[in-house]
Amino acid sequence: MGTWDTGPFDNDTAADFANALDEAEPEAREALIRGVLIRTIDATGYLTEAEEAVAAAALIAAQCPGGEPVDMSYGPESPMPVFPSDLRVLADDALARIVGDEDGPDSNWVDPEDRKQWRATLARLRALLAPPPPSIALFDVQP
Repeated sequence: MGTWDTGPFDNDTAADFANALDEAEPEAREALIRGVLIRTIDATGYLTEAEEAVAAAALIAAQCPGGEPVDMSYGPESPMPVFPSDLRVLADDALARIVGDEDGPDSNWVDPEDRKQWRATLARLRALLAPPPPSIALFDVQP
């Protein structure tokens, strides 16, 4: 894995995914993102698309309240469509699968500080992707 930093697009595979999104027709971008998330969730054994799934999750999280724009240096240059809310759940599930994989990308970090930063990035993304708690209507109690 050619990795130069701990951000979602700071590796060769995620940068290639960004290029694929740029080359895709605008209406096909959601399907590319959905596909990589579903394949990561359903994967058995080695997570071959973990880096792409993290990048996809970052794109979805960028559209959530409090989300940060994706680094345009390595992320897609083309604007992304507005993603449907169900992608938030898929992105969070994919990140949970990646974080829980002992032999996955987490094991590739040599420097413990880099591993810590990368895990913090995933935690931030998951916090953004988490659906807001359901609001419970309070009853108007009259004395």
